[in-house]
Amino acid sequence: MKQITVKSKVNAPVGKVWNLWSTPEHIVKWNTPAEDWHTTRAENDLRSGGKFLSRMEAKDGSFGFDFAGTYNEVIPNKHIAYTITDGRKVTVDFQEENNETLIETVFEAENQNSLEQQRDGWQAIMDNFKKYAEKYSV
Repeated sequence: MKQITVKSKVNAPVGKVWNLWSTPEHIVKWNTPAEDWHTTRAENDLRSGGKFLSRMEAKDGSFGFDFAGTYNEVIPNKHIAYTITDGRKVTVDFQEENNETLIETVFEAENQNSLEQQRDGWQAIMDNFKKYAEKYSV
């Protein structure tokens, strides 16, 4: 199975990045690939064996889906590994350096969309997270 990697360097310390990445009240604010989409609901039990769900919908109501799965491994402020409900594996690594946090996500590609479309969509969500995290003040 092909793997795709997306990355972003966020100008924020890893503790803040981890919190914004994993808290449902924040997930619904940044988890979107485009302006005409939004996440209407998020649930997150961030622990090994815990489950997560993000309900993603087109703002015009024409389409929506649940992005959900189960966590395989969670190391706070460092690493998340999970399996999406369709069986694909994903890892997310967080590395802090000089008060910035590098986030790297590696995911197994699916067969419906081109590799480029998948990379672009996941990178767009990552870019939205970066914007949100850098403007959010605690």
